[in-house]
Amino acid sequence: MTANESLLRRSDAAAYLKARYGVGTAATLAKLACHGGGPLYRKLGRFPVYTADDLDAWAQSRISEKIASTSEIS
Repeated sequence: MTANESLLRRSDAAAYLKARYGVGTAATLAKLACHGGGPLYRKLGRFPVYTADDLDAWAQSRISEKIASTSEIS
């Protein structure tokens, strides 16, 4: 984490994902934090906080390559 990187609380992280990728809710992030598979986060006291870089990396890892037909999906 760099000195200029801001930390986003879960609701702000969800809003960031929604604005940038069209998906994401605070409830989904909470569930993924418990079950795994979500973006990396840190704890600030008792609050989970996310960086935009970690949110972007997670979202990008979930996006498939371009496809032209459903028959290309494996």
